[in-house]
Parts: sequence; structure tokens; C-alpha cells
Amino acid sequence: MNTGFVKTVGKARLSLKTQTLAAAAAVAGAVVLPQFFHAAGAAVGAGTALGEVFLPMHLPIILVGLLAGPLAGAVSGLLGPLASFALSGMPGAAMLPFMMIELCAYGLFAGMLRNVKTPALAKVALTQIAGRVVRAAAILAAVYVLGNESIHVSAIWLSVRAGMYGLALQWILLPLIVSGVEQLKKSEE
Repeated sequence: MNTGFVKTVGKARLSLKTQTLAAAAAVAGAVVLPQFFHAAGAAVGAGTALGEVFLPMHLPIILVGLLAGPLAGAVSGLLGPLASFALSGMPGAAMLPFMMIELCAYGLFAGMLRNVKTPALAKVALTQIAGRVVRAAAILAAVYVLGNESIHVSAIWLSVRAGMYGLALQWILLPLIVSGVEQLKKSEE
């Protein structure tokens, strides 16, 4: 008996327990993966820049959304940066709320696309666009509505430009992982 899935309207939906475990794994990944990039950056004198370039925190959040759905994705997107900040001080306090909003959006949108019949690469690209739009809206609201002076509007474009390698890495890794999981799932059926 497979207890990881619940049948609903002819589609398999992950159980709450499975979604919770997946979200916990994604939060752990969102804490641990950036530490490897920060350590590598420190070793080569780049500091935290490798994290900004390769976006390691985004990988487990988008992945959990694609594999476990919008609830697991959104919750892990909110909690991942918060846990990382509590344990390592990264991301910095000024960026923490924006990272939480952005990663929550990534997890939510990836999860909403989970059962859509389209290539995984398209799902990743759509998720990236939606997450960046939400982040941009949050930054604009913080600056122009709330008068936040700890962040500048230029951060919107600068983060996209700095993270191009990370976006490309997501285009490669995430479809491969999703495909591998789907093949494994088919072989178990």
C-alpha cells in the first residue's frame, strides 16, 4: 500500500505527511546548499557573491514545489530563508523579507504548475518569471509605499543580472531531477 499518495478526482495528490516531509527537506536544503557556495566563495575570495550568482537557495524550493505541490513549495519558501537567517545570519536582515516573499512565490508557482502538462523547463522558466515579478513588486512597494531606505529599486535588475548563471543552472538541473523522479515513479508502478 502506497501511503504517500491520496487519490482525488482521478489525480494522485501527495499526503499531508509527505508534503510536510518534502517541505522540511527543502528547508534543510535551503539552509545547507548556500553554505557550500558561501564556503567556496570564501575560499576563492569572493565572499557571499557565489550565492548571489548561483542562487542555491532557489533550487530546493522550486524543486519541492514541482514535486510536492503549492503548499509544500510556499511553506518551504517562507521558512527556508528564515531558518537560514536564524542559523547563519544569511540572507542579511534587509533582504530577508524579500527573499521570503520571492521564495514563497517560487514554491507556490512551481507547485501550481506541478500537474500542468508542459515540459519541466517551461515550468521552471514560468516559475522564475513569476517569482521575480513578485519580488520586484515587493521591493517597489517597500520603497515607494513604505519608504524603506534599506533597499534600492536598482536591486531588482541587479539581482537578475547577477543571478543569470543560477537561472541557467536551474534550467539544467531541475528538469533533470524532475524527469529522474518521474522515471523512478513510473518504474515503481
